[in-house]
Amino acid sequence: MRMAELSGESGVPVATIKYYLREGLLPPGERTSPNQARYTADHVRRLRLVRALIDVGGLSLNQVGDVLDALDEPEPDPHHVLGVAQRGITPAKEQPGEAAQEWAMDRVRAIAERRGWEFKPDSPSVSVLVSVFCTFRELGHEDLLDRLDGYGELADRIAEIDLAAVLGLPREEMVESAVVGTVLGDAMLVALRRLAQQSASSRTLRRPNTPATGDGASASTPKQDPHVR
Repeated sequence: MRMAELSGESGVPVATIKYYLREGLLPPGERTSPNQARYTADHVRRLRLVRALIDVGGLSLNQVGDVLDALDEPEPDPHHVLGVAQRGITPAKEQPGEAAQEWAMDRVRAIAERRGWEFKPDSPSVSVLVSVFCTFRELGHEDLLDRLDGYGELADRIAEIDLAAVLGLPREEMVESAVVGTVLGDAMLVALRRLAQQSASSRTLRRPNTPATGDGASASTPKQDPHVR
């Protein structure tokens, strides 16, 4: 297919496709003339993956490039590619003072030991947990950490489901599926948690005769600007 057809099939504008080609996010097509190239269904698939990682997964172009580079290795290692994807979706956090950081690091190390998880102090995920734990403490909500083992148990179960989804797939499919499940799965889990929270809140916290509303917010009529007719 030509560039225009690739755009129509993928839903990505021609200008964006050309940009992705220049940045190496999309492999070049087969040259048919100095100014023309032929593209295939593989290009459509790659474009949809790039857009999903950006639009749904929230990755930057540089992060998408890192993930695609790992995917395109001759024999990609699923564990390595998964790590690249995780680093892409784990935001860098400003670290607290030394004493607070040591306190939080001890608690992250402890939950990792209890759950049998690999513990690496320089892991982006550990960095995020340290920042969150310190913020809990700073705000006077350190008691939220009392529920940590419950969250850890659920995290283990989610990881088991994630792994079961890719085991048995051919290596190439396994790697891409692991990336998609990791990056887009984060967005899915956040949304599922919010739906569950809305339901639990409605059952236990909503006052009688109060209408249920989405996202746990109170229904209200927007005020109209008197200057707008």
